[in-house]
Amino acid sequence: MPALPVAFEVGTFIVLGLILLFDLLLVVKRPHEPSMKEAGLWVAFYVGLALVFAALMFVFTGPEYGGQFVAGWITEYSLSIDNLFVFIIIMARFSVPRKYQQEVLMVGIIIALVLRGIFIALGAAVIENFSWIFFIFGAFLLYTAYKQATDSGEDEEQAGDNKLIAKLRSVLPMSDHYDGNKIRTVVDGKKVFTPMLIVFVTIGLTDLLFAVDSIPAIFGLTQSAFIVFTANIFALMGLRQLYFLLGGLMTRLIYLKHALSVILAFIGIKLILHAMHVNELPFINGGEHIEWAPEIPTFVSLAVIVATIVVAVIASLIRSRVTGTAPEKAGTESTDEPAVDSGLAQAADEAEVEGPRR
Repeated sequence: MPALPVAFEVGTFIVLGLILLFDLLLVVKRPHEPSMKEAGLWVAFYVGLALVFAALMFVFTGPEYGGQFVAGWITEYSLSIDNLFVFIIIMARFSVPRKYQQEVLMVGIIIALVLRGIFIALGAAVIENFSWIFFIFGAFLLYTAYKQATDSGEDEEQAGDNKLIAKLRSVLPMSDHYDGNKIRTVVDGKKVFTPMLIVFVTIGLTDLLFAVDSIPAIFGLTQSAFIVFTANIFALMGLRQLYFLLGGLMTRLIYLKHALSVILAFIGIKLILHAMHVNELPFINGGEHIEWAPEIPTFVSLAVIVATIVVAVIASLIRSRVTGTAPEKAGTESTDEPAVDSGLAQAADEAEVEGPRR
């Protein structure tokens, strides 16, 4: 396969960096809850941008690298959509005002990009030197697929209740109410932290768990660190707008977690087969490559991923229409400065987190 031109890689990161910076400044300057039209236009823009980039990949490097990017982007995008359910719970649990949820999501996206960048760099270095790591990645993805398929969602419903959050609450002076989007405020003449700090910490910890799940999955589709990182960037860009656009539709995608379980299991098997094909472990086949182990082509992976997602979405929408159980709106309905955890039960009911969970 041809090597990616350095100018193309550098230019890509410059353009994407500028777009993300503009998006961040837009959120900071004008915090608001986007309309359906605004959110839809932004999501369409980011999806279109990813498709344009995919076309450029096909032009510059041919169908193999181009197919790897598309497969990786769709996989990461699907995992990111599934992760939105956890964000819904976090927003509900901490009663984050909807006009400031964009900023929380944007901070979460930035944290995710940094963490995934670190994981990608480490993963690429390990893969370069230790081919047996694919056995571990494959086994981990099979375990993750099993947990994804059997998870009742109780872990997600406890988002924000871990020991670190409890420790922060007990150590740091904390107000009971938000002060706009500020992390610190003044109460009775004393500077204290607002609940927004806890929200940011919770989002960051959640992103860390997501990175642990998603990075091995995409390395099962490509070993190019550039493709892995760009696929993650394109999957995360527009995620905050998608949060508002999908709304109640997210909870209608009840079979998405099952689809992701199938995809993760498929990639896990692909990784193990690849590890067998390039085997160097002395206690397996005498340290020789296992030639009969097939290498699953990129176009087969792409077809399996797309078909699984399409079937899951169609089945979910049909089930939702038949049962008529879809909620009217996902998320929290809060005032500008609600007390933390106020109306939690009602907010959680409105979120109706019954759909795909991690």
